[in-house]
Amino acid sequence: MSQVLTIDQIQNFKGKYPKQIWSLFFSEMWERFCFYGMRGMLVFFMISQLNFDKTEANLQYGATQAFVYAFTFIGGLFADKILGFRKSLFWGGLLMIIGSAILATDPHQFFFLGISFTIIGTGFFKPNISTMVGELYKKGDARTDAGFSLFYAGINLGALLGGYICIAIGKGELFASSIPEDKRWNVAFGLAAVVMVISLINFVFTQKSLGSIGLQPGHPSAEIQSKPIAKWVEYSVYAGTILLVPIIQIMVSKTEYTDYFMAIIGPLTLIYLFYEMSKVTLQERKKLWAALVFILFSIIFWGIYEQSGGSLSIFAAENLNNNLIGMHLDPNGVNNSGGAFFVIILAPLLGLLWIWMNKRKFEPNTLVKFGLGFIFLGFGYYVLFATRFFAIVSGITSLNVFTLALLVITFGELCLSPIGLSIMTKLSTKNLQGMMMGMWFLASAYGQYVAGIIGAGLSTAKEGSSKLEILLAYTEGYKQLGLYALIAGIILILISPLVKKLMQDVK
Repeated sequence: MSQVLTIDQIQNFKGKYPKQIWSLFFSEMWERFCFYGMRGMLVFFMISQLNFDKTEANLQYGATQAFVYAFTFIGGLFADKILGFRKSLFWGGLLMIIGSAILATDPHQFFFLGISFTIIGTGFFKPNISTMVGELYKKGDARTDAGFSLFYAGINLGALLGGYICIAIGKGELFASSIPEDKRWNVAFGLAAVVMVISLINFVFTQKSLGSIGLQPGHPSAEIQSKPIAKWVEYSVYAGTILLVPIIQIMVSKTEYTDYFMAIIGPLTLIYLFYEMSKVTLQERKKLWAALVFILFSIIFWGIYEQSGGSLSIFAAENLNNNLIGMHLDPNGVNNSGGAFFVIILAPLLGLLWIWMNKRKFEPNTLVKFGLGFIFLGFGYYVLFATRFFAIVSGITSLNVFTLALLVITFGELCLSPIGLSIMTKLSTKNLQGMMMGMWFLASAYGQYVAGIIGAGLSTAKEGSSKLEILLAYTEGYKQLGLYALIAGIILILISPLVKKLMQDVK
């Protein structure tokens, strides 16, 4: 039997990036192809194929994405207490494959059933692979932010491919001559299932290199020794997950249930966190309070940022030309994948920049990075506002300026999202890492929920208007969102001294 490496042995590998990160990089890349491929299709498919009106589609998008990210908290909790990160990841990936396969069979008839499997599957997969990346580094390792920036590039490589290819197939922009028109959406959803299979195969054949990372609680080689988990408890998690599917299907198909769910899950999560905080040391408790500050501000960030899957999807379809620096591209494809393209280019470079600045003792701390994230986000939305100045009388404006806005927003995303993943692992106690990563994604759930409400408000403002009036209404709303982002960034910078005291020795 091969020897199981300890975490210390893994962390002592030389180089800027531990070699194990590449296994997680590629599994996450294909999973994000599946996720962002499906996400990019949601609003357009609901409007064009299911005959939802734009307000309803935005609300439904927000509800669906809110449930996806809310279940990451549950997935993280079960990973901490019962399954371990590896089994949680595999189970989640399997559910995502089932959901995508159901949608491939008949996306019109089984839309909400397939989405329900995907929601639960993502909840088990997403937080736990991110936590395993954090486990590759020791506490205080200056390379951690760089590692998460590289990992984030993998996320966005999948998002780039899935975000453009899936909707392009569904709309008939790719392989139109070889796929019958009535089967295009089946193929688009089926492709998401295929790449998810690739993700799981990659993980199964490379997980040995992770040593003791992600093993089930009670495993003889686990870093924290505990009583073995009874098999019936583990199997109960799997069975309970399947039994939840019809409940989730009902809840996600009726957005009013989302309101009830979001009103309950957040407060219950906080109550449970406060209970867990009562059992840790004072220093650990302070760090968990600091983590909560980051989590609360991330809700604001994602509420503004996540217009990309909602109102910006409609804006791209109705108000953008298809000319990007001389190339003819689908505006929806650019909206879905443009940000990911910029992340792929910039994330590794920015990660190395953090290392270079750290060696010279002037790397900005995490709070400054968060503040910069909001500032870039705000400026990016002001660039979206500026698209009105490039519009022609028919209400069509420049894809070039729109893409420039995506570039600016991407700088904000890179200052916040991968750094947020990193800081959750730094501030979490050993026994709460999965749960805290889940809370980070639960904040994204609330952001998605707010984003859907915002998008629906923008859509309602333009009912019955011309395309030019639609464009002016949208861009006015984007200007307001830009202002809110800048205000949030300033507040975060002002309270940074207090949060730094809570974080103490965390860089």
